Order: sequence, then structure tokens, then C-alpha cells
Amino acid sequence: MPTVSYKGEEIECEKGANLRDVLKEAGLSVYNGKMEQLNCRGAGSCGSCAVQVEGEVSEPGKKERARLWFPPHHPSHDVRLACQTKVEGDVEVTKGRGLFGQHI
Repeated sequence: MPTVSYKGEEIECEKGANLRDVLKEAGLSVYNGKMEQLNCRGAGSCGSCAVQVEGEVSEPGKKERARLWFPPHHPSHDVRLACQTKVEGDVEVTKGRGLFGQHI
């Protein structure tokens, strides 16, 4: 089973599990500030669950790539949307500063 490391916690999950859901079920949030309440609930449209991910995860899909082209994000920021990312192996997750976590 893959292990997700985030904020000093290690969570085991099924291969292919949605990263946002894994963290949410463990009581960990991928949101900063008011985005905890104002997010799109995993639809991939708001971009507020952006995190830096190191490890084995799915490739970004069309929806995620499109959202990461809009401010405050940019593909060069090296972030992924947790709600669109599938865990394929062990990963380390880091949330950046800023309302959308865009400052890694």
C-alpha cells in the first residue's frame, strides 16, 4: 500500500486513491485560510487544493492542466491539484503559502 506523507503524518492508502480524499479522510486539509470553506469540493475548478507532490502519482489530466494555466497558477509552478491526483506509490506532499498554496 502506498504511503502519503503530509505535515508530519504518514497515511496508507489504496493504489489509485484520490489524494485530496486520502488527506481529508485522515483529518488533514489541503486548503489555506478561507479556501477551507470556499473550495469547489473536488471538482477541479477552483485550484485551491494545489500542492507540490514528490513521488508516484497519475499524470495530470486535461481538466487539471487547463486549470493550472489560470492565475494564480502556472504550469511552471510545479504543483498539482490534489483533487485530480491519484496516488500510485509513496508520495510526499507539501502545501505552499498563499490562499491557493501557489508559493512553494
